[in-house]
Amino acid sequence: MKYLMTVLLLLCILANSAAQNKVTLSGYVKDKSTGEGLIGSSVSVQELPGTGVITNEYGYYSLTLPKGNYTIHYNYLGYVTSSKQVQLTGSQKLDMQLEQNTTTLQEVVVTSRKEDTNVKSMEMSTLKMQVAEIKNMPALLGEVDVIKAIQLMPGVQNAGEGTSGFYVRGGGADQNLILLDEAPVYNASHLMGFFSVFNADAIKDVQLYKGGIPAQHGGRLSSLLDIRMKEGNNQKMEVSGGIGTIASRLTVEAPIVKDKSSFILSGRRTYADMFFGLSSDEDIKGNDLYFYDLNAKVNYSLNEKNRLFVSSYFGRDVAGTKDFMMNWGNATATVRWNHLFSDRLFSNTTFIFSDFDYALGSKEEESEFTWKSHIKDYGIKNDYTYFLNTKNQLRFGLHVTYHNFMPAEVKPGEKSYVNELKLNSTSALETALYLSNEHQITDRLTIDYGLRFSSFTNMGPGKVYLYDEDFETPVDTVNYSRFEKIKSYHGLEPRIAAKYELTDASSLKASYNRTLQYLHQVSNSTSAMPFDVWIPSSTYVKPQLADQVAVGYFRNFADNMFEGSVELYYKWMDNQIDYKDYAEILLNERLETELLRGTGEAYGAEFYLRKQKGLLTGWISYTLSKTERTVPGINDGNPYSPRHDRRHSGNLVLSYSFSPSINLGANWTYSTGGAITMPVGRYEYNGKTYPVYSERNGYRLPAYHRLDLSATYAKPRNEFKKYSGSWTLSVYNAYARKNAFSIYFRESEDDKTKTEAVKTYLFDLLPSLTYNFNF
Repeated sequence: MKYLMTVLLLLCILANSAAQNKVTLSGYVKDKSTGEGLIGSSVSVQELPGTGVITNEYGYYSLTLPKGNYTIHYNYLGYVTSSKQVQLTGSQKLDMQLEQNTTTLQEVVVTSRKEDTNVKSMEMSTLKMQVAEIKNMPALLGEVDVIKAIQLMPGVQNAGEGTSGFYVRGGGADQNLILLDEAPVYNASHLMGFFSVFNADAIKDVQLYKGGIPAQHGGRLSSLLDIRMKEGNNQKMEVSGGIGTIASRLTVEAPIVKDKSSFILSGRRTYADMFFGLSSDEDIKGNDLYFYDLNAKVNYSLNEKNRLFVSSYFGRDVAGTKDFMMNWGNATATVRWNHLFSDRLFSNTTFIFSDFDYALGSKEEESEFTWKSHIKDYGIKNDYTYFLNTKNQLRFGLHVTYHNFMPAEVKPGEKSYVNELKLNSTSALETALYLSNEHQITDRLTIDYGLRFSSFTNMGPGKVYLYDEDFETPVDTVNYSRFEKIKSYHGLEPRIAAKYELTDASSLKASYNRTLQYLHQVSNSTSAMPFDVWIPSSTYVKPQLADQVAVGYFRNFADNMFEGSVELYYKWMDNQIDYKDYAEILLNERLETELLRGTGEAYGAEFYLRKQKGLLTGWISYTLSKTERTVPGINDGNPYSPRHDRRHSGNLVLSYSFSPSINLGANWTYSTGGAITMPVGRYEYNGKTYPVYSERNGYRLPAYHRLDLSATYAKPRNEFKKYSGSWTLSVYNAYARKNAFSIYFRESEDDKTKTEAVKTYLFDLLPSLTYNFNF
């Protein structure tokens, strides 16, 4: 930590001495129609080739240049590229508003500069998607889903038929950090995983980091999914929504004070339960099955140097019958304060709350009980961006998070035979300090290097069992009081990435990053189930660790109409957790005795070609990959494939605009089957029959493939009409492929001495119709 601060101080001294004859141009790049800041906009200087910056997460940029006259170009994908003539005799602020159409702005020259972000940016192993593009894709039951769109990209695997869980480059589902306006989301699924919690109407920006994760982020091994909510239209009131087969949505956004503050409120609810009441079957009539969520956000510009954001999310699933109930949900809240210390030093301070909880229970008198569990986070982040000069951009900051874990608490009813139970609750403090610098060494070579120091302290109240040599029988118990330290861990996480531009249309990129993960998910399901439990690193559970290297070749074609890339990666993982054979993980107070630890590796090649202009747009991707685990005590210590290992996967995503009113979409996806363990024999002992299983995950499910189609008719809104609407017809699984959701085994009905496998599937051809509106 002392070393980091010393380096920072030296860099600041050097910057001050080097900048004495220079001035700074800074400001925000925004969407003209809504006032939203545009994340990742390119700001470049025509007279100084290779000089430019990218706007940060709030659309802010800063350029330090010698005094003089310049032409500044502002560019963002899907917006008019604009230029501004500036005379820099002193530091000045210049905000730029970009339009989504070809209307010429005053004092702005519309240029023909093409998009080349794929080649020019530092980012690799990164997927960025626009919500408008996601909305054009076919959707399950008409519900546009951010995570299902991510699953169609190279290096990302789905968790099963129709589910919104995902795996990235061989990592587990719990190794993905999902942030909504910087707050962690621990369970991103609705309806047992078939839909995600993210309402596309409230989302502004979606970015997935598969590798090369920036130093300001940590806590997971495999990926970062960074989702930002809209800020609300600060120019005019706008209402939008949709009525679909399974759910309806409504979004309202408007200025509070025009150009200064705005709000957005977006809600969604399914209504399958409303039809249960119409059933003549009394067993169905009283059932519940629905989810709802609500997004809200307010922002206010206090003055030129201070801006405040308050955002929140609340969502819940409810399922149950007359005798049984289950509900689960997330709640997040963030308060963010943007402050400009100077035109080159930008800070963001964020206060964070996140809560995931679930409850289930029986309503029958003799077996009545309520089972509850939760994980809560309280955090603060203090992040800084210092635009040292046009060649160096520093990021540094401090993050502190307090975790509270309550794995399970069971309370019986007054006349119930169920026993009361409360598993060991605990808490933890996680901190991180980081420093990174994006350094443009030459016009063609840029390096981004950084270091993150993280620490984790598991604290009471709680108890730790002491075991004998077999690590199964407890011999003593140590009790810890509130906030008393139980176990601490810490580590350094270096990050480095490099980009070398071979030509104006091609570049080579490489990255290395080390990540530490202090939280672990205990689950025996491939999909995101509500009763999965998160546990902290502790006396017997060490932090997971991963090192990943990646190299890539990026090339644009046909005047940037096509962008392509090939990436190779290799990942080493340590302290990987898996379960003993026949492990008992449900309501187990001594869960550590069921866990085994080992190593893992994952490697692969990802191919990606995308057409981003014209009437026909879309992409094709292919991933060749392999991931293995080696855990003493499993599979005789030999390497084995985890369930999400799939050798081949490919996706084809197309969107064709016949006219401004008619759009057709198609998605086709293919992957080899996931790994499973199967019975390969049986034996009898004392008159009972027992199965003999294969090696761990030694067999494969059948290959998975599916075609989805959609057609959208939209009546364009002209200047005389304030209302617009569109109809979207989607067909999920258009050729009715019976993909295996699971396989179970039973005695053959024809021959009781044999065992047969039975495949279950969820979806046949499934159409849906959605009406969307905006005014």
